[in-house]
Amino acid sequence: NADTVSPPIMAVDGGYDWDGRWNHVRKFLERPGPFAHPDFEPCTESLQFLLEMCKILVIGAGGLGCELLKNLALSGFRLIHVVDMDTIDISNLNRQFLFRPKDVGRPKAEVAADFINNRIPGCKVVPHYKKIQDFDESFYRQFHIIVCGLDSIIARRWMNGMLISLLSYEDGVLDPSSIIPLIDGGTEGFKGNSRVILPGMTACIDCTLELYPPQINFPMCTIASMPRLPEHCIEYARILLWPKEKPFGETSLDGDNPEHIQWVFKKSIERAAEFHITGVTYRLTQGVVKRIIPAVASTNAVIAAACSLEVFKIASSAYIPLNNYLVFNDVDGLYTYTFEAERKENCSACSQVPQNLQFPPSAKLQEVLEYLMENASLQMKSPAITTTLEGKNKTLYLQVFNFTEHTHFFYLGLSDGQELAVADVTTPQTVLFKLNFTT
Repeated sequence: NADTVSPPIMAVDGGYDWDGRWNHVRKFLERPGPFAHPDFEPCTESLQFLLEMCKILVIGAGGLGCELLKNLALSGFRLIHVVDMDTIDISNLNRQFLFRPKDVGRPKAEVAADFINNRIPGCKVVPHYKKIQDFDESFYRQFHIIVCGLDSIIARRWMNGMLISLLSYEDGVLDPSSIIPLIDGGTEGFKGNSRVILPGMTACIDCTLELYPPQINFPMCTIASMPRLPEHCIEYARILLWPKEKPFGETSLDGDNPEHIQWVFKKSIERAAEFHITGVTYRLTQGVVKRIIPAVASTNAVIAAACSLEVFKIASSAYIPLNNYLVFNDVDGLYTYTFEAERKENCSACSQVPQNLQFPPSAKLQEVLEYLMENASLQMKSPAITTTLEGKNKTLYLQVFNFTEHTHFFYLGLSDGQELAVADVTTPQTVLFKLNFTT
């Protein structure tokens, strides 16, 4: 409407505000209410903290990340950093609303930051086109709250481990000032969850690892010899035919390259016809190659709203945070509930005690590796194992240097009570295990 007059924008407290801009937030922070925290005292300082001091880190600028950035910026958070290692694909545009066709190929973090900064006066989103593993402890220490909108369990676990490593203990007592709250959101189709993690106090990501569905992997014998599903045919082309036929030379299969997907699709159709299997489509092929989980914009919006609300509650101290896990499902109608996920006394990430490994003395190192990767509470991906023997540090296993894999404990010099240090991509910390021989 050409006759609409925009409200005057003026500099207030270092930002850009207009009269009444934060009235909706003031209603929560400057007056009491029946749902407020029992110890909450209404004041004007809470809003100033949100506007001028509170630093939030958003990890992920995808479906959840776009919603989170929008919600947080409109709620009064101005000092926001966003980390994302991905670039924009055309398939993102249906739900990642901060991006446009002209942005395809550009880093998500940079485009999202530019959009929010240009659209919301006074907001200062700082982008980081990097992996979370590229930053050290000093980077993460600067934030008051960290919010995750990730599609990777490995990345979640690494972030969880980083925040646990930042905790300080004095005489065994946790220093509350060292705690950086982690708000984690996840979606899959019409299902989602939101959770509040206070490292060292509440259940962490690894405490509830069994809740995450394992990635579906098809047996190699089925793929190679007895395919029954269209996915088996696609995996045959991806795993066996691509490295054998090298259709594009030594180039690795790129799920974002249409020519690569078209080749896999064609070979999958041929494989399916040979075994009278139907259902192989281009879209399914792309989904299997890229391990795509169906995304629904409305689910992202609901879960991001729940996460943003928890950030607001913790940053303002005006309301009691979620305790501590919210589940959302709108497959059939609308269903949601909350429960308290409890800490595991022997959690490998946050329990502060070495984990027990129980094996007979005749066992091989291979059995330990299988346990570390297949145990539901550990789910490691590529563990590296070291120990101390006769005062010297000894590497027992590295994925690129694995000649000890099938060696018995006896020949490795391992004894009952031996401590093993295990490093893995799922955590920035080394996890300690104690070897207990069974009879």
